[in-house]
This record gives sequence, structure tokens and C-alpha cells, in this order.
Amino acid sequence: MLLVVAAAAGAVTPFVLRLHEKSHAATAPRAPAKPPPAKAHASPAERAVQPRIFASLVGPLPTARLLAPPVAARAAIVVDTRSGRVLWSRHAHRRVAIASTTKIMTAVLALQRLRPNDVVTVNPLATRVPLVKEGLRPRERVRAWKLFDGLLMYSGNDDALALAIAAAGSRAGFVRLMNEEARALGLADTHFSTPSGVIDSQNYSSAWDLAALTRYALRDARFRRIVRTRIVHVPWSPPTYEKVYVNKNALLGRYRGADGVKTGWTTVAGHCLVASATRHGRTIVAVLLDDRDVYDDARPLLDLGFSTRA
Repeated sequence: MLLVVAAAAGAVTPFVLRLHEKSHAATAPRAPAKPPPAKAHASPAERAVQPRIFASLVGPLPTARLLAPPVAARAAIVVDTRSGRVLWSRHAHRRVAIASTTKIMTAVLALQRLRPNDVVTVNPLATRVPLVKEGLRPRERVRAWKLFDGLLMYSGNDDALALAIAAAGSRAGFVRLMNEEARALGLADTHFSTPSGVIDSQNYSSAWDLAALTRYALRDARFRRIVRTRIVHVPWSPPTYEKVYVNKNALLGRYRGADGVKTGWTTVAGHCLVASATRHGRTIVAVLLDDRDVYDDARPLLDLGFSTRA
């Protein structure tokens, strides 16, 4: 058995959708309808017409400027996923390195293009990525669902590149798709240079864009299932036989309703967290970027979200 464990660480509205957080909010528009679930395994033509408006955010609330939770993050935001309403933000459009929260976009695109039981032949390039990797072997054949678990729970950089090459044919081709999708989703603060986030240069986003992307990603039931899972035992071919993935998100099981989403860290990006929690059918997303106290700060931001009407 190979034990893979990592400790926690590190509807269109008539309103203007992209408002700078310092802008005075007008009368709040009617909240858009809850987005329909994403269609799994859609054709490229179908994907092109799927409603990307649900990646848009609305806000902030007129009262948001009066709230000042003491967080250490360079950039942060709190969003109600049903309405897309920004409940609070700080430097929400500041462009910063985002480390492994990059893998949210990698998962979105790979889930569109690969079925769970598709067999992926691991490209040797994936086994040579730096830093965090689970230890994929060159040319071993792995079911895609196992790589998705490794991508979003263990945060393997080798999982990210293996899925990228399988989905697009090459690393460069996949990065191109990432940036095309970012533009299609209206993520104006975002640019990708890597499927994993391990490279900080020219790989950046903002708290606003990550919250919008996460709102879009959470439409996919497969994505939701993986990011809320704390631990999973994955059967593997010999000589490994089994891997155990432990989710790096320390909020799971420790904050009421916590159900996602993704952690990240590099020396440049600092500690990053996209957190989600659901209570009584309402899901709140909090994004914190470059925060030395990321978990201590995530809790009061999620509390703020649940105590604020969207």
C-alpha cells in the first residue's frame, strides 16, 4: 500500500455584473435564478452554448463596505453561490499568484472532456513535474476518476499534467484551453500558464475571478463530490495496490457544513484557500489569497456569509 497523506498547510440581470468593490452599489437587482446543473460530457458544440453567465457575480451589497472582519489576506471575497451576490470583499480584483487553486480550472475542463472510466496513459512528462506529486509512473494506465481524486484532494501536480495532456493532447494545448475558458467565463483578472499552479510566472487570478469560477465549477455534481470528500481509498495496479488520498482542506469535518473546495501554496502565492460550506440549502464561497492565517480567517468569513442576506 502506498499511503499518500498531506498535512493541512499551507439568468442575465439588468445590473452591471463587474463592479469594482469600491463602487457604490445601486438598488439591488432581483437575484438570478439558480443555475441548472452542468451537462456532463457535452459535445464541443454543446459546451459552446452552455450558460456561462452563471460564472458572473453581482455586487457588492451596499452594506459590504461597513463590514471589516480582521483577515490577513492580500485579497478576499465572500459570495452567495445561488444569487452570485458578493457579500463582502477586500481587494477583490487584485491580480495575484494563486498556486494550486489553479486546479479548479483544470478540473472544470478535464471533467468536460474525460469520462470517469476513460483510461489515461500517463505521459512521461507528467512524472517529471516539480514539487508535490503522488508518484505516477511513466505510461501506466489509470482510470480518469482516480486522477481527478488525486488532482482535487491530494493536489498532485502530476495528476494535473496527466489529465491536461489526456484532455487536450499537450500541455500547451490545455493551457490555451484554460485561457480561452477564462475569457468565455468573463474572468478578466485571470491568466494561466500551467495546469497545476506550480509555476507562478504569468499564472494569476483574483479573489473575484476564483469565486466566479468556483460558482461555475460547483454546478458539476462530480466536482462537488470530490471536493467535499475527506479521505478515499483508491485501488491501484501492482505493485502499489492501493492509494489513500487525504484532502488537504482542513475545514472539512471541522467547520459546520464545509464541503470544499481547494487549497494552494507556493512561496510566491503564500497560503491560498477557496472554501465552501452549505447550510439549509445555501452555499457560501469564501476566497482568501496570500493569507498567513488562512483557516482562522476562513471561518469568520463563512460565518459572515451565512449571517448576511443575499
